[in-house]
Formats: sequence, C-alpha cells, structure tokens
Amino acid sequence: MAEVFLEFDEPLKEEGGSGIYTARACGSQMPDGRWQGWIEFVPLGTGEPFRTSRETTQPNRSDLAYWATGLSHVYLEGALRRAQNPLVRPAPKAVAPPIFDEPAVSSDVDVMVEPVEAVLNPFSVLRKGEPLLRRQLAALSAWHLVNIVRAFGLSDMDSEQLNAMSAAELVELIVAAARRHESVRTE
Repeated sequence: MAEVFLEFDEPLKEEGGSGIYTARACGSQMPDGRWQGWIEFVPLGTGEPFRTSRETTQPNRSDLAYWATGLSHVYLEGALRRAQNPLVRPAPKAVAPPIFDEPAVSSDVDVMVEPVEAVLNPFSVLRKGEPLLRRQLAALSAWHLVNIVRAFGLSDMDSEQLNAMSAAELVELIVAAARRHESVRTE
C-alpha cells in the first residue's frame, strides 16, 4: 500500500503557467520486497493531481524515507517538469528476419581454413642440422607433416594434394622449403 513519506512546505509554481502545487514524496513496496518512490503534485486550487514515474528504487522502507528527506526544491522543480512533460520513447521498429541463412561466398576467401598447429618448427630444427630435422620429421605421421607444411606456408598445394602425398615426400618437401628459407635468411 502506498504512503506519503514527506509533504513539502514550499509550494511549486509550474513553469510558464499559473498552477501552484504541493509536492509529496510517496512510495510503496514492490513485489520483490524493494521500495519505489515517486513525487505527487497536488494542485493548490482547481485541477487534477499528477505524479512522476518512479524516481528511485530503494532496498527498504527506511532508505526510501531517507531519500525523501534529501529532495531539494530544485529537484522538485525538475520533477514537476518531468511529470508535466513525460519522456515519450518511440516504439521500436519491427525488424524483419534475415532473408539468407549464411553470408555470400567471397571471392577473396573460398574456404574458411582452421588455423593449424605444427608440432615442430622446421626452421629452428634445421639450424641444428639437417640430419636432426630429417630424423624428427621421419618420426611424425603424415598428418603432422601436412600441418607443418600448412602452418609455415611451405607449399602452395591445397590440403587435398598434401594429404595425397606419402610421408617421405612430405619430409622432402619440408626439408627443401626449410633449406630455401634458411638460404634467403642468411644472404
């Protein structure tokens, strides 16, 4: 049930009009247990009373009562203007659902490629010696070798072509590409 927490002594005059009002800080408990507060304006003379929308939400009744004691005359003047000229928000425009279920295929990117992780860096291993690189590559499965080629951009072949190669062919491809890279780096 709503109650008046404080009725203010100093009357308020409406801006640009002749109405004079008594302001009252009111409040009530909400279903969730918190308290809401608003300001009522009662005309001194003729006219209908009116109110603001919710001005505050407080955790309990005593906090709402305390809020009411802190309201200044300037605040009440602003509340009177807000109550007389409430903010009207336009209704949101209805948006039609998308026409397509996916984006268009780009000419730049034909296929989204998942990033791959390589189990070793052929360039850093080659610096320790080509025999070590060959031994480490020979110990890997073909799919690991394909990932090394893709991760380090060692060939322009697509994944299907790379997967069709034997492990021995992939080792040679990696070693040759790593040697080329190392020779360019040292020049």
